[in-house]
Amino acid sequence: MNRSKRLNLIEEIISSKKISSQEELLNELIKKGYNITQSTISRDLNYLRVSKVRNYLNDEYYTINRSSFEGKFIDPEKFKSKFKESVVSVKRAGNIIVVKTFAGEAQGAAAIIDGMNFVEILGTVAGDDTVICIIDGSGNAEKILNLMQEQF
Repeated sequence: MNRSKRLNLIEEIISSKKISSQEELLNELIKKGYNITQSTISRDLNYLRVSKVRNYLNDEYYTINRSSFEGKFIDPEKFKSKFKESVVSVKRAGNIIVVKTFAGEAQGAAAIIDGMNFVEILGTVAGDDTVICIIDGSGNAEKILNLMQEQF
């Protein structure tokens, strides 16, 4: 059993599914042909710097810490407050959501969006008064659009 391949598979599983326990991860690895112990998974998660986060629905799941902001959770009330004070409009084009803000507010709005840990949002790009959110599909884009429009 190649450790490097196992670690890559764990990263792939965590990146593609909401895994909320070591037992769930173990079951996914067993499906892929890996017969390992819980203690091995625990060491692998520690090595990969995996931690648990909560999203805006309060679901808890594993994420791999690749940046200093990941793993933090923004209170939904702070999200709503930031949207009310900064956002002018929210529109959708396919799987992209465009958030227009007052001048100079896009960076802060993007940070709040990122901090909400929306698993549906693949990434954000912020300018001075515009945030572009790339969503993982049209159905999820509609869901996130509706949630954002409810905030202001």
